[in-house]
Amino acid sequence: MVFTSRFGSVLAFAAIALAVPGAAQTDRGGYAIDPAGDLSAMLDCLEAEGKTLISAHRGGPSAGLPENGIETMDAILAGVPAIMEVDVAQSTDGVLYLMHDRTIDRTTTGSGKTSELAWDAIKGLNLVDEAGWMTPYTVPTLEAALDWAKGKTVLQIDFKRTASFEDTIALIRAKQMADSVILIAYSQAQAAKLHKLAPEMLVSYSISKPGDLDAIVAAGVPAERIVAFTGTRTARPDLYAALDEADVEVIFGTLGRPDRSIDGVIARFGTSERYAELGEGGVDILATDRGREAAAALAQAGRLPEAGACGVSLGQ
Repeated sequence: MVFTSRFGSVLAFAAIALAVPGAAQTDRGGYAIDPAGDLSAMLDCLEAEGKTLISAHRGGPSAGLPENGIETMDAILAGVPAIMEVDVAQSTDGVLYLMHDRTIDRTTTGSGKTSELAWDAIKGLNLVDEAGWMTPYTVPTLEAALDWAKGKTVLQIDFKRTASFEDTIALIRAKQMADSVILIAYSQAQAAKLHKLAPEMLVSYSISKPGDLDAIVAAGVPAERIVAFTGTRTARPDLYAALDEADVEVIFGTLGRPDRSIDGVIARFGTSERYAELGEGGVDILATDRGREAAAALAQAGRLPEAGACGVSLGQ
């Protein structure tokens, strides 16, 4: 493949398959995660099996593979049974598409504010990787991402300011993906609204102490519809145990800026075993920018989900 910088230089290199130790693969080279109609039951099964699921932040970008790209997510699934966190924005003419920032400058060959751009100004743009190289891949719509993910993985939906809850939920239902998404809420009001609009879908909600769960349940969101996001700084096995008692799965994030995140610390000091320790401490879903490395550590500790159980299978 050929990758071109914004300034016209050309970089050509061969794609290298990154295999995770202990991960079986097929000719397609990939895994599939299919909740088969009950995502909550699948997560319960993985927890009971003592497995920790990878959540690839922004779809798991790496060199030559841009964030929020379908091809990027497919590459992660080549060696890692993972779910995908994606960011959803909406164009001025109503098209839902994958984009993190308030502008398209950093991640595409275009420029402009997402709040001011129609889809025609976005759809032909190439995505840019983290090093600034233009890739052959274009900005995907949420519809295309849902079509790709069906029967293959779960999408965590991070709503950007331009994205309508109602339009996003309507599209998820139209694609029959309600059991394969987790909707991310950043406040009690957002969580309550998302549950009211989509009671059949799971909601990721920030919980830092057991009382937070009581409060969101009192606000009308049942505990069985909650997946608890427990932060990105300090592991809390005591909190994880309390959430486990309430049958609520735990997400913990090692993601973030490399100079501040746990991912960054692990990379600098070469202590990948920390990923497995987090799983052993009660983390059910590990949200990370280093999906392959985290999966390798989990596999070595016997905590990576295996094909043949709990909705995890080898890709077709």
